[in-house]
Amino acid sequence: MPELPEVEVSRMGISPHVEGQKVKIIKIRQYQLRWLIPDVIHDIEGQVITHVTRRAKYLQLHTEKGTAIVHLGMSGSLRVLPADVPAEKHDHVDLVLESGEMLRYNDPRRFGAWLWAAPDTEHEVLAKLGPEPLDAQFDADYLFAKLNKRRTVIKQLIMDNKIVVGVGNIYANEALFSAKISPQRPAYQVTHQEVEALVAAIKAVLAFAIKQGGTTLKDFKNADGKPGYFAQELQVYGKAGQACPRCDHTLSEVKIGQRTTVYCSVCQR
Repeated sequence: MPELPEVEVSRMGISPHVEGQKVKIIKIRQYQLRWLIPDVIHDIEGQVITHVTRRAKYLQLHTEKGTAIVHLGMSGSLRVLPADVPAEKHDHVDLVLESGEMLRYNDPRRFGAWLWAAPDTEHEVLAKLGPEPLDAQFDADYLFAKLNKRRTVIKQLIMDNKIVVGVGNIYANEALFSAKISPQRPAYQVTHQEVEALVAAIKAVLAFAIKQGGTTLKDFKNADGKPGYFAQELQVYGKAGQACPRCDHTLSEVKIGQRTTVYCSVCQR
């Protein structure tokens, strides 16, 4: 599943091609994605895309008439292609631009979304999201207050989009290892000093993943078709049974919230 770094890389990849461009037509071959694509999304036709932003794992294509909101789901991708490239299987949406290029959305599993928000409104899918992990608002004081008196294990809480967005399973594993915190620790037991280390680790891991072009494990390719390379830098995720890169102890694996969790029982207390 594309996570925050992959979505941010997609934003960076498509922005130079679509910002300032007028949309000639939106071609929709499959309306039934995770949610039914609303007919009102055709309002984007004839509009100039003023800018592209990201909120959590949602991309937002802004115009004066409204905003198209795109989620890549489990296996979705966006590619910038010449407008005359024939559609292939799973190419569900084309945003054809006056430049002669198009933004093509491919989604084999159809768990993604194309939504629409009218001007000066916030779509309900964005309404209850926590802060962005790379913003100044997400700091140790904020996170410590959210963890205080919570018995839920720390890994589940940092993956809760109501607390902070975009810390997916891979990055939660890596950040907790970097901060030397066991993913199974109840949140109320994590000290403020440890939270400081965890916040710094989350920011560093995500920023580095973005710099590396995201993490390709199965499906993800960025806007120019090239894979991300952060997978080559993973310290623990997917490496259960191997030696800890810090102390050589064998890495352990458990399920937390039905998600694979790899950690070092020696380094992470």
